[in-house]
Amino acid sequence: MASSSDSDSARPRRASDFPYRSELLANLSALILLWDSPALQGEILAKTGESIDQQSHATLRHLLAWGPMRPTALSNVLATGASHVSKIVRRLEADGLVQRTTDPSDGRATLISLTTAGEEAAHSVYELGDRMIAEVLDGWSDDDVREYTGLTVRFVQDAIASAERMLERGLLPLKK
Repeated sequence: MASSSDSDSARPRRASDFPYRSELLANLSALILLWDSPALQGEILAKTGESIDQQSHATLRHLLAWGPMRPTALSNVLATGASHVSKIVRRLEADGLVQRTTDPSDGRATLISLTTAGEEAAHSVYELGDRMIAEVLDGWSDDDVREYTGLTVRFVQDAIASAERMLERGLLPLKK
């Protein structure tokens, strides 16, 4: 039986849960916590009939997007420890979805890469994402989807450029 703290942590978050002055930031925070929740993703995957767990899905998604990765890089993008990544990789290896190879730039290092079956499974992960966004946008007009997509593309480009500047100076005010 779930405790009240379990049900509280699993509930969808609302913008009002975040005391930002920016309504946009509060809404983005709620969305990111909702969609980035391993519990929510895992439950949706189980109800979808997926045989691959949420962490394996994330691993496949990252490997398809970014190509072969060292285990340490994979643990960074998955926000988990090296021993946990080893377990995930072992499960995916046993299923024939990933393989370990020697990094050609450093013969001492290992790369994790997708097999052909892993690429097919990773594409299926992205198809699930496409189904998810189609459900979210069901009922939106084509014009609304185009406008929102255009604004989101602009927002992401500006957020990436801003993150690069913040990496250089932190959150100090911009010099005019």
